[in-house]
Amino acid sequence: MLSQCPVCHQPLRFSGEQLSRLEQALVQLGPGKVLNLKCPHCREIIGLDQSGQPPRTPTASVVPPPPPSLDWLHTGLYQGEEKVEDVPMALVLHRADAQREQINEALEAVGYQVFMAETAADALERMRFVNFSCIVFHVDMEGGLARSVFHAHMRNLAMDRRRSIFYILLSDSLHTLYDLEALACSANLTVNTRDLQYLDMILRKAIPAYEELFGAFLEEMEAYGRR
Repeated sequence: MLSQCPVCHQPLRFSGEQLSRLEQALVQLGPGKVLNLKCPHCREIIGLDQSGQPPRTPTASVVPPPPPSLDWLHTGLYQGEEKVEDVPMALVLHRADAQREQINEALEAVGYQVFMAETAADALERMRFVNFSCIVFHVDMEGGLARSVFHAHMRNLAMDRRRSIFYILLSDSLHTLYDLEALACSANLTVNTRDLQYLDMILRKAIPAYEELFGAFLEEMEAYGRR
């Protein structure tokens, strides 16, 4: 039996006779029906079901929005900007294979000077001396994000440096251009490896969109000497 008002949280005390009559009334309730009581403290109406408790309201599970449609990729219609400005150097952490060549070609096509790294240690060493504007990391290089030393480093970068890096994660389990997934992974862009053939178009769409969203903020931070 309810012992506290769910509105004012004051204790509810019933005499033996009141409790007996209340229990009898609850037994006679039909399915889905409630018995209304008035709190003696706050005077709010309290509804009770057959269990003697307020009816439980079903909790709706939070369903994230689906990944975006990629139909435009296959049409080849999206052109966007021909070159990306102010992003001269990119670092690619990926094993040497055909996929890495696709990544290199796509980055060069949108104006990056590309540097390759085949190990996390090599990538971290390069980052000590070069301020890369874009970093591409295949998440399987270190057995997934949870175990990755490199990804942990990216997540722990000082914000004045991290905000100047467009961080791209690649995997056959990620969803291309899924902003919510990128946010959850502390990245700026996620790309499924099956879409690497369209990477140049993806970059032409994603990077200008990022600059449009954050460009003014970054300019103000730079103006105040807080890049």
